[in-house]
Amino acid sequence: MHVQPYLFFHGQCDEAIAFYQQALGAQLNALMRYEEAPGPTQVPDGWCEKVMHASLQIGQSEVLMSDGRGEHEARLAGFSLHLALHSVLAAEKAFAALAEEGRIDMPLEKTFWAQRFGMLHDRFGVGWMISCR
Repeated sequence: MHVQPYLFFHGQCDEAIAFYQQALGAQLNALMRYEEAPGPTQVPDGWCEKVMHASLQIGQSEVLMSDGRGEHEARLAGFSLHLALHSVLAAEKAFAALAEEGRIDMPLEKTFWAQRFGMLHDRFGVGWMISCR
């Protein structure tokens, strides 16, 4: 058994996929658009080309994502994704890339429990905790 986060980007999933590919070297495993679904789907006008489901491989983890169904604005709160890296350089690079146009909540710095640890929210509002032991 394992837990996989499923993130909703309210119409910005394509942008999020491209961002995580560039920032983290994520690999796209799967992508399905609403227009590809068999049978009638109830989505708002203009959402047929939006992402119904996508899967990104980030290191050894799989993150699932979607544009949602257009009903309400995405609210990404109450959690953070933790990215554990094996070198200070990799942690610094990932932190800088994810923080671009985002918000740094705790700068990436040496702590008593890790060589580097920092927290941020990326441009899509996803919380991240970056660490390097």
